[in-house]
Amino acid sequence: MQTKSIRHTFIRDGRFYFSRRVPNDLADHYKTTRIVRALGTSSSSEARRLVAAISAQLDTYWATIRLERMTVIGHELRVQSAVDGLAKPVGLFVEPTLTVSAAQSLYLSLKGKGRPKSFKAAADRATSYLIAACGEKPLDHYTRADALQFRNFLVARGLRGSSITRNFSHLNAIINFAVSENALELKNPFLGVYYDRAAGVIERKPIPVEDIRKIQEVCERQDDDLRWLIALVSDTGMRLAEAAGLLKSDFCDLGTSLPYVVMQPHPWRTLKTESSNRVVPLVGASFWAAKRITSNAVKSQYAFPRYNKGPQTGAGSASAALNKWIRDYVPKGCSMHSFRHSMRDRLRSVECPSDIVDQIGGWTTQGVGQSYGNGYPLDVKMKWMQSIETRHQNLR
Repeated sequence: MQTKSIRHTFIRDGRFYFSRRVPNDLADHYKTTRIVRALGTSSSSEARRLVAAISAQLDTYWATIRLERMTVIGHELRVQSAVDGLAKPVGLFVEPTLTVSAAQSLYLSLKGKGRPKSFKAAADRATSYLIAACGEKPLDHYTRADALQFRNFLVARGLRGSSITRNFSHLNAIINFAVSENALELKNPFLGVYYDRAAGVIERKPIPVEDIRKIQEVCERQDDDLRWLIALVSDTGMRLAEAAGLLKSDFCDLGTSLPYVVMQPHPWRTLKTESSNRVVPLVGASFWAAKRITSNAVKSQYAFPRYNKGPQTGAGSASAALNKWIRDYVPKGCSMHSFRHSMRDRLRSVECPSDIVDQIGGWTTQGVGQSYGNGYPLDVKMKWMQSIETRHQNLR
């Protein structure tokens, strides 16, 4: 929709876009009926200035084309260089559609600020796979056949269904953002491509409560930093990366009846989702681990210094070491992440309301209403955590 104040513009997300219809007599000169480009400003005065300049360029260019098409005496005697040298419009309205690499750069420059390295790595991976499978092209040159070829390429590489889903998701996010940002008139051919999403996916099983108790007993006997990390995860259900990147100061009120740990992003360890920001009560083995961590004589601000020696928490190293250790204590198919699945089942077993379960584990709760307010207070969450600990103790 054109804005009333400035001709040949419309506003999207607070920013101005240039939009002008291609004249009917020049329709064969363009592959679209309308020229639309972002002006890159939210200032009406700046938009008015840019539109005036762009419109003047277009009017001059169109007049040149019309003049070129006129049949005059001697028209056929001109040299080709004179034809090639006709004035061409400059600026943002005649650039070809963005290539996929340019679209990725735009996506990362605007959406990647403050994101972890994994955000860029995922975008790089999806784009590189597409280029390897179908070549580097402008976005409007990709077809459904390219999308199917991209799918077949990922399958041939042996990627699991979940990995194929992630690559399509990242690629679609890049393309859709470029289309929206530049008001491009094209349909994304990579949407809705079929593939077996369950292919190669290994079901993550929860760890039985009796096995959790055995692991916790061994952790208390061995009593070192690796076992503290396992014990902390076992009775909180937090992600391993979340736990490995904690500070000692993230543990609070350990001498009171409401001890807890604050899950918050740090420069060396971000959180997976917005809902991952949370406060988790400490009970059982997690409370024991918290006391051992905070009383550790090693002079470091980190709860687990061995995994925080560089700019990023070494969550991968922690996963490899701890998964290898717990293998002897858990059923086949279980891993450190299985503690998280177990926590959800343990909370279900005491009939804990699902929205409280989500707040304890940092899972995203569906529904607009869930974003209102500050959530459940610590003492309410502690009540349910103590319920599963009591049930756990009764199984001894």
